[in-house]
Amino acid sequence: MKTIGIIGGSGLYAIDGLSNVEKVSVDTPWGKPSGEFTVGELSGVRLAFLPRHGKGHTLSPSDINYRANIYAMKELGAEWIVSVSAVGSMKEEIEPGHVVVPTQFYDHTKTRASTFFGDGIAAHVSMADPVCPELSRVLAETAKGEGATVHTGATYICMEGPQFSSRAESEIYRKWGVDIIGMTNMPEAKLAREAEICYATLALSTDYDCWHDAHGDVTVDDIIATVNRNVELARRVVASVVTAISETRDCICSRSLENAIITNPDAITPEVRERLGIIIKRYV
Repeated sequence: MKTIGIIGGSGLYAIDGLSNVEKVSVDTPWGKPSGEFTVGELSGVRLAFLPRHGKGHTLSPSDINYRANIYAMKELGAEWIVSVSAVGSMKEEIEPGHVVVPTQFYDHTKTRASTFFGDGIAAHVSMADPVCPELSRVLAETAKGEGATVHTGATYICMEGPQFSSRAESEIYRKWGVDIIGMTNMPEAKLAREAEICYATLALSTDYDCWHDAHGDVTVDDIIATVNRNVELARRVVASVVTAISETRDCICSRSLENAIITNPDAITPEVRERLGIIIKRYV
């Protein structure tokens, strides 16, 4: 049975309709994930669901243990991750309530650990195309089938936060040509690539950041109100996409470490091998 990981963002803290449900705690070499995983079956597919911000939304974007979250997904057998995320729109045509499935990321964070490697082992994975093309395609098609207005081919800029943008920042990001802005998909996408997990984002547009003269500045109330209106849509998309995802993988994600580890295997210590066990065991 294939296992699909679902990471829930602001407003999506549970998945309905699961059977054979169990709560699973996972310890990792990088500490504890955001919380317990809810593992169960949906339409014959095994799902591992994790609320990114923890129970009760206690974790700010920069406080999330991204390495532990992705490592735990790998340990639970997830080969695909669908990240559900609230984002701000940087383009007029991406209205609040629309769905975006980005194909590119710009990492504008400053303080986050963004790799499993280092400290005795070096690896350099390709991030030229940072999301799984097949998973993104299926996710976009599924969202359209559920009645969403969907934008594809978009660039997501990930800022550090937790504050929202200043007007100057917002205008500069728009000049850079980005389409949406958020605080959580980096380093998630980088770590998923290192872990050889297919990754794609279902981004829910909630606001126009602070650049749009005809709309008020973004507030938490605005975000939650829009997300709450779309949470049922997100749940329907997740329920439909799990059966649309192929049983097999033939993409760069599934073999991203194949030629990426540059460290001589003889130089990799037992401690490093143990720490990175499920990540590197195919290659060293």
